[in-house]
Amino acid sequence: MSARFEEIDWQPTPMGDISLRRRRDPASGEDVYEVKLGEEFLMSSLFTAGEIALTRLGLAELPADAELEVAVGGLGLGYTARAALDDPRVRSLIVVDALGEVIDWHQRGLVPLGAGLASDTRCRFVQGDFFAMVGDGTGLDPEAPGRRFDAILLDIDHSPRHVLHPRHAALYRPEGLRTLAQRLRPGGVFALWSNDPPDEEFTAVLAEVFARPEAHVVGFDNPLQGGTATNTVYLAVSGADPEPRS
Repeated sequence: MSARFEEIDWQPTPMGDISLRRRRDPASGEDVYEVKLGEEFLMSSLFTAGEIALTRLGLAELPADAELEVAVGGLGLGYTARAALDDPRVRSLIVVDALGEVIDWHQRGLVPLGAGLASDTRCRFVQGDFFAMVGDGTGLDPEAPGRRFDAILLDIDHSPRHVLHPRHAALYRPEGLRTLAQRLRPGGVFALWSNDPPDEEFTAVLAEVFARPEAHVVGFDNPLQGGTATNTVYLAVSGADPEPRS
């Protein structure tokens, strides 16, 4: 049986000290993996329904017979990426994370899903600032400047209103979303995870840029507080584009 608590890794980063911890849940007896940035909890393997739904809801908008190229913003504990690779239509996956330390946890197998993601030939980790990469000429794949994707799945900030860094806020405005839309193929899907309830103002901003914006509420059990907790997944589809698909 594993120890009740272990700090697996701790590293200073430009965003603050980041740590990976494992604790044994007394109720289930299972290991729970948690990530903290400074004193703030970023994620826990105890709550993954929203991250998985982000992928499943986003990819469900795409044709059943398509071969998909997907980009994920935010690696975390890997649940969004894992759900993408579990979809047989996905032929390639780029996962962008600002912190090399988080990518390293996966490559070293320090988190449960890490070895599987790192060894899948369809998956490639990219260290970089997702928000800056969306706006520059290179885009989300440094090896293929200007590359477009069938889906972009974003799980970095707490919500469009509660961002981890002030510079992220620009993406959630019309101009930022228009730039992001240029990274999608015609009919491609932008999906966004949020820890807040649906925000009608943000849905209206999505509607200025994308077709069919929707906010889906994802419910899940919360054993820490009792009852049910919720996340929100926003979905939006890029419009027609005269540029042919390459």
